[in-house]
Amino acid sequence: MLTLYSFLQKSSLSVRTMTGQVFGRIHRQSTVFVSFLSVLTIVALTSSGFGSDGGNALTAFAETQTDVRQEMEETSEEIEAITEANIQADLTDSRRQGQLLVGELMTQDIQQKQEERLQAQAKLEDTIEKANGTLAYSEEDYQILLRIVQAEAGICDDKGKILVANVILNRVQSEEFPNTIKNVVYQRSQFSPVANGSINTCKVTPQTIECVNRALSGEDYSQGALYFMNRSGARSRAASWFDGHLTFLFRHEKHEFFK
Repeated sequence: MLTLYSFLQKSSLSVRTMTGQVFGRIHRQSTVFVSFLSVLTIVALTSSGFGSDGGNALTAFAETQTDVRQEMEETSEEIEAITEANIQADLTDSRRQGQLLVGELMTQDIQQKQEERLQAQAKLEDTIEKANGTLAYSEEDYQILLRIVQAEAGICDDKGKILVANVILNRVQSEEFPNTIKNVVYQRSQFSPVANGSINTCKVTPQTIECVNRALSGEDYSQGALYFMNRSGARSRAASWFDGHLTFLFRHEKHEFFK
């Protein structure tokens, strides 16, 4: 009994093993066949979708890729061209702005130089050179000389006016005094009309103008005098200083002249 049972059990196991192997082989073959049919279907459908001329799907796909690539290259070239144009436009605009800036700077420089030349010319024209050695004086100096002569010698004759002008001009040319008419006249404690302000209020007469012009032209009676004094109107201390420190030259009307 045990032997028969063992025999049947082994036989049943062998049958199950063979059946499994058979069905496994059938399953694998079926899978391969189904896969083959699927490939054929896909190829057929793809071929029919790309036209009737027999072109295959791979060729159509490659052509499509080529067209897309060409369009992308063309678009890239257009973008590069537009970018280059914008860059050139920016450069042109920057260059134009730079040229405008340079032009403005040059214009300003030219205007400034013209103004400087005009100022120098005006100053040169304002400086009038007349005959009296190398003496040069400005229009301001001339007006100051007219007023100091008028204030100091307004009641004097022509020679008296010319003598006062001679003393002023002698001081300008002397190393002991300032070298401009204005500075000589306004030197501290030198002329009473400056101290009392009458130099600014006097009215210059045509006679005084003529006498000053004659002095500037070289008419000179001063003998080199650098000082003059109206003794009747001078303080005693000032008169004593003139007498003790200076050399008396001559007297004309009310003025005494010293060196």
